[in-house]
Amino acid sequence: MSKLKFGIIGCGRISKRHVDAIINNKDKAELVGVYDIVEELAMDKKKQYESKIEDSNVKVYKDYNKFLNDENIDVVTIASISGYHAQQAIDCLNHNKHVLIEKPMALNIEDADKIIELGKKKNKKICVSHQNRFSPAIQKLRQAIDEGRFGKLIHGSARTLWARDNDYYKQASWRGTKKLDGGTLMNQCIHNIDLLQWMMGGEIERISSEIDTFIRDIETEDFGAMLIRFKNGAIGVVEGSVCVYPRNLEESLSIFGEKGTVVIKNGKIDTWRFEDRRDYDNIEFDETNLGHTPLYGDFIDAIIKNREPLVNGEEGKKAVEIIMRAYEV
Repeated sequence: MSKLKFGIIGCGRISKRHVDAIINNKDKAELVGVYDIVEELAMDKKKQYESKIEDSNVKVYKDYNKFLNDENIDVVTIASISGYHAQQAIDCLNHNKHVLIEKPMALNIEDADKIIELGKKKNKKICVSHQNRFSPAIQKLRQAIDEGRFGKLIHGSARTLWARDNDYYKQASWRGTKKLDGGTLMNQCIHNIDLLQWMMGGEIERISSEIDTFIRDIETEDFGAMLIRFKNGAIGVVEGSVCVYPRNLEESLSIFGEKGTVVIKNGKIDTWRFEDRRDYDNIEFDETNLGHTPLYGDFIDAIIKNREPLVNGEEGKKAVEIIMRAYEV
């Protein structure tokens, strides 16, 4: 089978990881086009890819519509500013492209639903970039969840305690805005919120929240906390901040059940305790998060085999919906 041909919209900071992921899946994928309103950024990604893949030729687009109308592109990665994700995904689907959307897939539930419905109508695959689901530590935790090792789930917590000073927000005028960025929960905490709901059962009974803007000069919150009651009875606790002094402290996910306790801190297993024992409990493995590479591998396989990717549109919507409900409380 010929390789899937990828294009990228948005060539800012996160796009480097997407280019690396395409390179790392070079047996089944290739990058053929990049678009950004800043041509120099697009040229950087062209050079990044072509320096690693021999005989490649990545086309740089200055015109958005010409990019969309390129029939040589099978799949589009949307790595632009958050507030543009939804419309760009809709544009790509309307041009019969599969889409991989950086988080968040949209800044509201209505737009997320539009993307999902259009994907079904066009018979195109949608993947949302919650790549942390594929990290070795998270995969090991998910295996324990699926095997029922926790017994009754009691509660879980997701903590994202980071530092983003005013200089960070001043680097780009869209950062910290309601229209194009979203706040600490939507931007910095969404990966951890996704993991929490994935482990705890997903369906939500009710949410209470406290959010505020304490010290950052932004439109949105610089701190947010949530208390989530899942329909299975378990409770989720979310704590997110960009006000930690003077640097990032931790990103952690903790799951507590009647027969097990697991804490994953900064991508590595910190605590692993269960009533029972399994062969894989003490096996040492590389805890390096391979980032977007396995996410791309799964998405490429889903397109080839005509199945749903692990993080499809419906899955990508779940964290957005939780955050929007917290904002509405």
